[in-house]
Amino acid sequence: DVQLQASGGGLVQTGESLRLSCAASGFSFDGYATGWVRQAPGKEREGVACFSDADYSTYYADSVKGRFTIFRDNAKNTVYLQMNNLKPEDTAVYYCAALRARVGGLWLLRALPYEHDAWGRGAQVTVSS
Repeated sequence: DVQLQASGGGLVQTGESLRLSCAASGFSFDGYATGWVRQAPGKEREGVACFSDADYSTYYADSVKGRFTIFRDNAKNTVYLQMNNLKPEDTAVYYCAALRARVGGLWLLRALPYEHDAWGRGAQVTVSS
């Protein structure tokens, strides 16, 4: 089975940091874009960060650029999201997702919330003010 398992969520205060992890099983990251999607209560899903295997580039939503970093450990088949300087508006359930893609680009952030070959169980991140 193709599976993604996210972990590392929690409750933090404004300005603090968290690291999310997403371990893949049943497939390797070769040829896949892997990223993080979040959904806040009452809002649509938002792609926030993506690592593209096609061009070995990373892409970020403007709302997290400069604060979040996505990186991947292929040996561990795990993708991470380092979140620094967290804000209350970052509060959401965070999901990891994977999409087979031959081309990189910002389109991946728009696609991942709704088009994916693997989707992980969410991790709750709550940032208090």
